[in-house]
Amino acid sequence: ENEFVGCQCGIMDQLVSALGLEGHAMLLDCRSLTFQDAPIPDGMVILVVNSNVQRGLVDSEYNARRQQCEEVARILNVPALRDVSLEQLNGAKKNLSQEQYRRARHVVSENTRTIAAMTAMKINDIKTLGSLMDLSHDSLRDDYEVTTKELDGLVFIIKSVINDAGGVRMTGGGFGGCVVALIPAELEQAVIAAVEAQYSSQFGLEAEIYRCHASTGAFRAVNRNYV
Repeated sequence: ENEFVGCQCGIMDQLVSALGLEGHAMLLDCRSLTFQDAPIPDGMVILVVNSNVQRGLVDSEYNARRQQCEEVARILNVPALRDVSLEQLNGAKKNLSQEQYRRARHVVSENTRTIAAMTAMKINDIKTLGSLMDLSHDSLRDDYEVTTKELDGLVFIIKSVINDAGGVRMTGGGFGGCVVALIPAELEQAVIAAVEAQYSSQFGLEAEIYRCHASTGAFRAVNRNYV
């Protein structure tokens, strides 16, 4: 994908497809390729909602965002932004442009949120997990600037139904595509009805809604070393 398509994506999608675990999310260390499993909270449903805003990751600013983050890492003299704390980033702010700072702040804060989300899932703390998802979308919108008005609209519509009983955020490379929502099972039909009633009339597009379930990856299913 990096070499032939020209999209500087990472290993996450491929690895979780191979080594995911039924009913669990995965926390992946992209440097060491080690991972941890965390159970999807009880009574919750995962909905993926396609905005049907089409984007080509190569033609979008997806690669530019990665280049911006790599440049900040060079300025800070670290291998990657995962090696920087928010305090260190703030201390180096004078050496960065406002845009560079915002891009890096998203990555640094998102790493912190991701680890916190793993902890919340392990103790079934849905309120904290939902809040972390909401903060993630805010950061993707304001600091990383990869959302669209349609994605933001879907997040608003869904959040208006679930409030603090779950979370919703953009997923994927941005500039179109999907949002992912973690919602109580009893609110599933209300969320679907709200999206169907409001999204098309506001944005002139039809959303596609998928009820998803975390399943065991292809390699893990046949290799007991990963059970």
